[in-house]
Amino acid sequence: MPRSSETLAPPLGALMRRYRHAGEPLSCVPVTQGLLNRGYRLATTRGAYFLKQHLDAPTADRDTISRQHRATERLHALGLPVAPPLADSAGRTVAVIGGRCYALHPWVDGRHRDGAQLCAAGSRRLGTLLGHVHTCLEQVMGSPPPGGQPAAGAAYASARPEDTGRIIDDLLRLARARRPRDGFDELAEHRLLERRLLLAEHAHRRPPPAAAAGWVHGDFHPLNLLYRGAEPAAIVDWDRLGVQPRAEEAVRAAAIFFVRPAGELALRKVRAYARAYRRAAGADGAELAAAVHRVWWERLNDFWILRWRYQLHDRRADPQFPAASALVVWWTREYEAVRDAFTE
Repeated sequence: MPRSSETLAPPLGALMRRYRHAGEPLSCVPVTQGLLNRGYRLATTRGAYFLKQHLDAPTADRDTISRQHRATERLHALGLPVAPPLADSAGRTVAVIGGRCYALHPWVDGRHRDGAQLCAAGSRRLGTLLGHVHTCLEQVMGSPPPGGQPAAGAAYASARPEDTGRIIDDLLRLARARRPRDGFDELAEHRLLERRLLLAEHAHRRPPPAAAAGWVHGDFHPLNLLYRGAEPAAIVDWDRLGVQPRAEEAVRAAAIFFVRPAGELALRKVRAYARAYRRAAGADGAELAAAVHRVWWERLNDFWILRWRYQLHDRRADPQFPAASALVVWWTREYEAVRDAFTE
């Protein structure tokens, strides 16, 4: 469940007693980006750090976070650009204070880059990086458990149109009842009615459950990747590390990195990215084609931004809605071209 955007000061005194080697705190400034957890830029007498407060309920327990930390340490040893946490004076990487979990990471100077800021070479570099993430995770995490173990919030079965229809009805009721109504509410109503028609037209294309899965980052998108110049400097936020169909992560990431404001995908960049991913991950065209179909269906049935706004009264994701909702319509119309960009 999303949290309020209100940021509370972390218990610096108790934290820094555990991390005495990190120096005395000078400032602690909230990092504004991010939807599920809280982050701070902590400046001390010995340098700069990223202090993370884990809040997302499915992944905010000590054991889950420790598993993520061990994975990033091993990935770092394999040469992937990650920022493993620092251990406290007792050798632990998770500090539990007041029932909340915290972790201290080195501060990584860098900036986020979306697909519009990537050239063809940068798109290939991105695909290669994600392919290496998947193959390195297989090395450090081992084979997935028999039958797979879905990551937090994930499921291998595809959405049922009848369930989606009920969600649409509820969201339409809430959007129409808002007072005063604004442009977002008008767009939401339009997209919901449009989606109802698309689902009726394409209900027969519901994909079967995914047949294979592997270890994935779970949330690979521009806000979780820092660049120095043209080179990726750090993949961050491993909270959703888990087992999912790995090619679906590649498709989801592309749909976020390479979506244009009007809701189209930059297919030339997608093609460069996907070719590099397939080479690095050892994935074939059939695996990517199945992933494209499943992620398209997932997007057709997904309304998380509207559910945040109307059911949870959380508007932080509202700016993503125009492009995300337009993408579904465009993707449905250009289905073959999108599939070919990922598979050729």
